[in-house]
Amino acid sequence: MPGWLSRAGVLRGPMVESRRRPARLGRRLRRLFALLLLVWILGSASLVLLLRWVDPPVSAVMLQRLVGEGAQQRQEWTDIDRIDPYMALAVVAAEDQRFPDHWGFDPAEIIAAVERHLDGERLRGASTISQQVARNLFLWQGRSFVRKGLEVWFTGLIELTWPKRRILEMYLNFAETGERLFGVAVASRHYFRLDPGRLGRQKAALLAAVLPNPVVYRVDSPSDLVRKRRDWILQQMDNLGGPAYLDRVMRGD
Repeated sequence: MPGWLSRAGVLRGPMVESRRRPARLGRRLRRLFALLLLVWILGSASLVLLLRWVDPPVSAVMLQRLVGEGAQQRQEWTDIDRIDPYMALAVVAAEDQRFPDHWGFDPAEIIAAVERHLDGERLRGASTISQQVARNLFLWQGRSFVRKGLEVWFTGLIELTWPKRRILEMYLNFAETGERLFGVAVASRHYFRLDPGRLGRQKAALLAAVLPNPVVYRVDSPSDLVRKRRDWILQQMDNLGGPAYLDRVMRGD
């Protein structure tokens, strides 16, 4: 009796083969998915590692804005040594005071944000400077679980491969500082007609004061809220001990 006939004389080969095809297709799709995932992991890790030494000409957020608005986004790369130390201190005082010590995520601030939300306040982000760099450089604007997961991934890569000095340098160069303005160098020249190395304490704090939303909060026409936030930042800068607070970061330790 031929092998493809059952004892009852019914065709068996084509039926078995039709059952095997979906199984083979499933295995191929899983292998393809695993390969694509591996390529993406290696590619993203290689890109982050490369940017430890290479200064990027543009960020993902800038590209998104360029496509959405059809207007040029202004940014000018400036090495951190050419930026006033008070500017670096101001953004740390305003955005992430434990920046020199955490590993990309600030558990204390996350817990505090959750507690404030449970007390009835609006849930606000507890993003560190490292997380903001990950979003600005590699991701898109918006809120979703996918983007949050990618933010965690890129933040981990950044903290693993870059010194804190490089992370802070990226932030100072790609944080949004006004309408179609990115980085403190462009903002310093646009608002104050000053080189970023000559900003001084007061102007640095004012720039840092608008970072939560630099399109709504204006440097050139600061509201009472912005002035109060500037004064709070100045007090925090003093509480941290001045630019010496970032000595370890600036040395690249």
